[in-house]
Amino acid sequence: MLHSERGDKVSNHGQAVPLRVDIVSDVVCPWCIIGYKQLEKALEMLSQPFDVDLHWHPFELNPRMPQEGQGLREHLAQKYGTSPGQSGAARSRLTELGQSLGFTFDYFDGMRMVNTFRAHQLLHWASEQGRQTALKLALFEAFFSRREDVSDTKVLATVAGRAGLPEVEAMEILSDGRYTEVVRTEQQYWLDQEVHAVPTFMFNGGYPVPGAQEAEIFVRVLSKVHTNDPA
Repeated sequence: MLHSERGDKVSNHGQAVPLRVDIVSDVVCPWCIIGYKQLEKALEMLSQPFDVDLHWHPFELNPRMPQEGQGLREHLAQKYGTSPGQSGAARSRLTELGQSLGFTFDYFDGMRMVNTFRAHQLLHWASEQGRQTALKLALFEAFFSRREDVSDTKVLATVAGRAGLPEVEAMEILSDGRYTEVVRTEQQYWLDQEVHAVPTFMFNGGYPVPGAQEAEIFVRVLSKVHTNDPA
């Protein structure tokens, strides 16, 4: 599995090419975890070895979402005009696709879309601890697989603990908001780069790939990265 940060090797065969992967995403975006899983699959398919340096960047699908959240069905209908039938079909498709990629979507009646700004603050802190990917994946699992409210501070601290981070420090960070401004600044940076939908992937500072593409698309892009590497 691609739990790689700070140069973990995907393959030990041949000359590994440095690969910085920047992923702009939100933890309540189902296509973000699908896209990550497709990238993971692509890296396993490739014969070319990469040293992967993975970075997650904040994006809020719903920056004005109130702290109490909103019912998922109501939210989808209000934001996208999605009918109950369309919403159900989309959830079934995601559930099947997730299962094929090794991720569990557990959609349920009463599921709510929530505010994710606190989660992004923890993710910034986790990047400084070398545990950002572990926390990101734990947050995806918490929201989509474990029916947990990833806007709740106690839940977030618990999830941080699962990702190998100290829960007490996580609570302190959420309480004092020390990463508020840096996360806001980073969010604005990506908006200024015309990233208005997620997931968005960037490889070695270029080769942008928008959306949760199939693994074969990532394979083609990564092959270009490998071919064009100056080393």
